[in-house]
Amino acid sequence: MKELNLLSLYLRIRPNRIHFLKFILEAYDGLAVLSVDRPKEGIIYIRFDPNNSQEVIALLDSLCQSSQL
Repeated sequence: MKELNLLSLYLRIRPNRIHFLKFILEAYDGLAVLSVDRPKEGIIYIRFDPNNSQEVIALLDSLCQSSQL
């Protein structure tokens, strides 16, 4: 069985945008997985393959630039 070496990125976003980000990440099948650490504070973490890091960062940057998070 192959062991996965995933990166974790902890973020703080507006709590009412957690579902939006989860929906966006799920649309990119296999890109990343969002988990909620502290929902009332908007603390989340995203796990992803290191090979996808550029795509994940670019997507998050784009969403931040457009004020979606």
